[in-house]
Amino acid sequence: MFCENCGKQLPETANFCVGCGGRVRTAAPAGQAPVATAPAPAAPAQAVHKVAVTNYTGTGVPLAESHPEGKCTWCGATIDLGGQNCPKCGASTGMPGKSKSGWAKLPGRKDMAKLNCGNSVCQIEGLYVPVADMKLAPEDTVYFTHNVLLWKDPQVVVSAMSLKGAWKRMMGGLPLIMTQAQGPGHIAFSQDGPGELIALPIQPGQTIDVREHLFLAATGNVHYDWFQTNIWFQTRSGNDTETRYPLGQFMDRFGSAHAPGLLLLHAAGNVFVRELAQGQTILVKPTALVFKDPSVQMALHFERPNAGGFVGWSAGQTYLWLRLSGPGRIAVQSVFERIEGESNITGASRNPFGNPFSGMDIGGDVVGSIIEGLFDS
Repeated sequence: MFCENCGKQLPETANFCVGCGGRVRTAAPAGQAPVATAPAPAAPAQAVHKVAVTNYTGTGVPLAESHPEGKCTWCGATIDLGGQNCPKCGASTGMPGKSKSGWAKLPGRKDMAKLNCGNSVCQIEGLYVPVADMKLAPEDTVYFTHNVLLWKDPQVVVSAMSLKGAWKRMMGGLPLIMTQAQGPGHIAFSQDGPGELIALPIQPGQTIDVREHLFLAATGNVHYDWFQTNIWFQTRSGNDTETRYPLGQFMDRFGSAHAPGLLLLHAAGNVFVRELAQGQTILVKPTALVFKDPSVQMALHFERPNAGGFVGWSAGQTYLWLRLSGPGRIAVQSVFERIEGESNITGASRNPFGNPFSGMDIGGDVVGSIIEGLFDS
């Protein structure tokens, strides 16, 4: 008798092969019908649950029985139910929803999440100080500011990119230079600071306004422009008057005319997003703004609380806010810079919303000088 598995010769009385351990079939004695072995019971079929994919807003997309896919509520891309990340923006599925105040946390993404952008791939590496590692196809390009380049393959060609009004754009006292890279090969970018990397897929006809110096990189089919914020205030020291721009003198505007693209931003701390309804307003610190839809209007807003007898309040303190009015989406970061000169404001840019004062002790030379300067622009 031989083992049917490995061919080893076995004694006639063996039940198991001494070579491979397989069970040995033994023939039934002559004149005796072979014993029929009952087939093993089939495993019960597992019920397939059509679970809605959720992230950004926390609201599921209802799925029909014939449609086994969901949509990312951050960027709208189609997600397979088995996937852990959106293929376009990298957002993890199953993210918590909005808070009671209406804010939603920026969708998190798992380390090494991959994003598809045209024929190229962007991989987000690291969570504390994230890196955007792009594998560029031969026909694809990406552009970026010169100070965020981390590493690249030798065959990736890097060249200067023309920039509208480049001589006016300054960062740290130096002209802002935009650079572009041509595939094939890998190239990686980092803002060299802790925070969150924001992936914004840009659809044809869509534009987004971004506060300056938060831009990391964008694919070549995302067009770049900038505009003056016209958000300023003035302070006075003796006979000297200084104009300050709490948002920066310029804002970046990104969009796409014909083909989808990918925009990458880097913000400090945590990022929170909110959708403002038509006519809905909110006050945020100017340096906390990350991005907004072009439909969102903005202006300066001032508060000068009445001391009310409480120790620690400064009778001359003026609080400066950025007033944002919907409709549209806005994003803020939890780490923001303090604004100098907030307590010595003598003039400001025009407020299109009417009365720029809220909860203030109206009176005194400080508020009077603000009103005079408010309509000088």
